[in-house]
Amino acid sequence: QFLAIVKNYHPLAFKYRLQNQVARAGIEAARGNFDPVLSGKNAAKTIDGLDYYEEKSVGLDIPTWYGVEIHGNYTNLEGEKLNNSDTRGGLYQFGVTLPLAKNLLYDKRRAMLDQAKFAVRMTEAEQQLMTNQLLQDADNIYWEWVKNYEVFLLQSKAVSINRQRLDFIRKTFSYGERAAIDTTEALSQLQGFELQQEEALLKFVKTTQELSVFLWTEDQQPYDIPSILIPTEQLTASKAYDDYLMMLVQVDSLAIKEHAAMQYYFQKQNILESERRLKFQSFLLKADLTYNFFNKEKYRADYFPLFTDNYQYGLKLEIPLLLRQARADYRIARLKLRQNQMEMEFKRQELQAKIRALHNEVLNYKRQIDIAGQNILNYRRLLNAEEVLFRNGESSMFLVNTRENKLLEAEQKLLDLQLKFINSYINLKWMNENFQRPGN
Repeated sequence: QFLAIVKNYHPLAFKYRLQNQVARAGIEAARGNFDPVLSGKNAAKTIDGLDYYEEKSVGLDIPTWYGVEIHGNYTNLEGEKLNNSDTRGGLYQFGVTLPLAKNLLYDKRRAMLDQAKFAVRMTEAEQQLMTNQLLQDADNIYWEWVKNYEVFLLQSKAVSINRQRLDFIRKTFSYGERAAIDTTEALSQLQGFELQQEEALLKFVKTTQELSVFLWTEDQQPYDIPSILIPTEQLTASKAYDDYLMMLVQVDSLAIKEHAAMQYYFQKQNILESERRLKFQSFLLKADLTYNFFNKEKYRADYFPLFTDNYQYGLKLEIPLLLRQARADYRIARLKLRQNQMEMEFKRQELQAKIRALHNEVLNYKRQIDIAGQNILNYRRLLNAEEVLFRNGESSMFLVNTRENKLLEAEQKLLDLQLKFINSYINLKWMNENFQRPGN
């Protein structure tokens, strides 16, 4: 329930989902470069009562994927002062503009759309990493909160036992069965545990406030935590104890290339490769061929004359002589590709090392927990035996306190190990969640 609240209502999780929507909107914006453009014009010029010209036109330009632009136009031109190259009356025009070298195989419009698509996948991978990191932090702080509460309960139990022991020693002292120094010894032990209890309470309260940072309402408002909020489960209730072996097998069997961090770099590589292809076009000669076919209004053409009649063509050539900007831009694009490849290889090694480290941590902490549990049983037997001897007058308060301190230290050590084991499992679990399975 706690993780569901974080995932659904936390402002950062909400922000990450919005970022994915922004990236997907970028695809639509890039596709807008291929939208047909409808244009219209209405113009006239009159001086001293003389109508120089009156022009009405409507046109449609259609860009295509392969850099070819198709355009059509209807123009009606009348007047007494027309240019010699203008055609009086209605004129239909249909034409095409074709790049012969530069922008034929790849151009800025295609690059922008490709990069927008790659950016969506890149953003999705990035947001998956950031969302899972948020959930991982929340998961860890939750179990730290549980552990600090158990430490507080452990210290409270020690305080309660030592208060009862102090009452018992005071009574036996009043009966003349115990020395006065035993009451001082018992009181000193009690006060030491009371200090530890207060410290444990402070840590628990502090962790509760840290936990509150992850709790938000549905309308992204901070959740108002009640004055008393305690866990309903213990560290031993974590799924880590039942699932850790299966989790180890799952993570070890996954391909590193499917990790979201690697997918991020793969998509970034695609974007940089698209930019390199675009920059390469600057080395090519810009040669644009334009051809237009004309047909006057109320005139029916029986055939398409191409270069025989009713046509217009143009060939535009352009190339920088030194190509300094083209060479620099292309070199920069290739260097960025190389940088990303190096970062990608470093990330691959980093992920592999992290998985191996988490694998070892989980197994090692589990073995330590088993040993610590046996150790606690032994310390408890020693304490029980020492208390029996003390009641029979065959031991001292000092030895009882020593045994009890050892037991309490061992119990706290076990709680620390359990938290470390759970933290390692959580880190491994969210590492596993960052892998993108086939079909997802």
